[in-house]
Amino acid sequence: MLSQTGSVFWVTATLSTALVLWGVLFTSSFAAVTRASFSFIVSNLSWFYMMATTLFLVFVIVLALSRYGKIRLGKEGEQPEFGRFSWIAMMFQAGMGLALVFFGASEPLTHYADPPFGEAQPYTAGAAQLAIQYSFFHWGLHAWGVFALVGLAVAYFNFRRDTRGLISPIFYPILGERVNGPIGKAIDILSILVTLIGVAVSLGLGGLQIGAGFGEALGFSNGLNLQLIIIGVTIVAYMLSASTPLDKGVKWLSNISFIVGASLVVYFIVVGPAVIQVNAFTQGIGDYLGGLIPTSFRVNAFNQDTSFLGNYTTFYWAWWVTWAPYVGVFAARISRGRTIREFVGGMLIVPSLITAAWFAIVGATAINLDQTLGGTLSQTAQSDPAIGFFAFLQYLPLPLILSLVSLFMLWIFFVAGADAGTIVLGEMSVGGITDPNRFVRLAWGAVIGAMAAVLLLTGGLEALQQAAILAGLPFAIVMLFMCYTMYKSMRADLREQGRQEAPEEESGEGAGAPSPATTARSASSPGK
Repeated sequence: MLSQTGSVFWVTATLSTALVLWGVLFTSSFAAVTRASFSFIVSNLSWFYMMATTLFLVFVIVLALSRYGKIRLGKEGEQPEFGRFSWIAMMFQAGMGLALVFFGASEPLTHYADPPFGEAQPYTAGAAQLAIQYSFFHWGLHAWGVFALVGLAVAYFNFRRDTRGLISPIFYPILGERVNGPIGKAIDILSILVTLIGVAVSLGLGGLQIGAGFGEALGFSNGLNLQLIIIGVTIVAYMLSASTPLDKGVKWLSNISFIVGASLVVYFIVVGPAVIQVNAFTQGIGDYLGGLIPTSFRVNAFNQDTSFLGNYTTFYWAWWVTWAPYVGVFAARISRGRTIREFVGGMLIVPSLITAAWFAIVGATAINLDQTLGGTLSQTAQSDPAIGFFAFLQYLPLPLILSLVSLFMLWIFFVAGADAGTIVLGEMSVGGITDPNRFVRLAWGAVIGAMAAVLLLTGGLEALQQAAILAGLPFAIVMLFMCYTMYKSMRADLREQGRQEAPEEESGEGAGAPSPATTARSASSPGK
């Protein structure tokens, strides 16, 4: 049973357990350290997060549009394992399915009542437009650009260069054989710990919101005890799911949640202000794309009130970075056989449009309702973002049925996301083995749940935001080097292909794609 475990597993398991025990036994100390570190990073290093995530987005777009976009993440002629619907559903589920429900109504309502950086008067049409624009910005191309970078790197080196499905082999072009030593293990340990925090933050949000849903729809008292019970029940469910193969557990859970979510969207369109929703989507896309460059670098340079950055932009950018190893490794796992151009297009365009449509439909409907309620809904969202979505549902027809369906969808998102997290953490901790044994996956399932519970114990939403920002910083630095190693390796790949194709062209043979022999030689070039 323990044959797959190694030093990386035991080191990360020990460190993770130590973090959990610190949070449980010395809660005040844990909270004080994370709070002080959070304040320092938001005040002094928000600029780094803004510049780094923008660089990641630009890098993957340029890569896809360049000559490197035709490179296949696998051997030439290899076909994808999953159809497009399941592929996108699983990527979306791993990326941000649960979190979208959490913030779908709360974020636009909060920006409507308290516009970012004071750029508009509260509760005005300008504030509503700004609310939709910033919601698109926080959940759009930057987020998926971060995920795409890590996913591309892992898939390219794993499937094209036949390396292990880990983060460390990506750095072979600059570290050489040292990736197999202490430096490489340190990179993998950091990646695992960052992934653990990212997944735990997501599960913490799930516990908060499912508890809020029970409170709003069924009258339960949404306290810490209820949230911990929800996480405990969910741990059992995703451990059962984790015992099934990927094409049965995560795939079917993702498809179900995707279909339920789409059904809710149709319902919101039918009962909501459809014209306002379409107008919000249309204008929101224009405002978002038109303001993409200035908002990508906005840090409020001459006003050191960084509360908005800490609560939103810097938090989101850090959270996406902490999710990047998790989403990237998982996206790579399900994307073998696709070209870089197809991978980037699938990860950037489709999910960004889906999130934009979600915020335009849910957010615009919530703002329209709030205008008729005199600010009641936005005040609720500001006081407790976890309640915002379910408070919004209470003003629509069939609120109880809507709430129960939403709770079911949230729970499926919850279970599938945690299941995928155990798969990724398991693979990363045992040397990139595609199917880690049950002991490893269940062990990580227990640690994920425990870490989520600790974060709720030490401060709820505020502690979740602090943990994401702290964990994301070191891995964002790692990702900067990742861009360089990707470029260096792909450049060598195409150069090698060119050398192999030249003799064939002279003899009238290689006018098309690289031959299988060429691909095999390329796959065994440095980086293996």
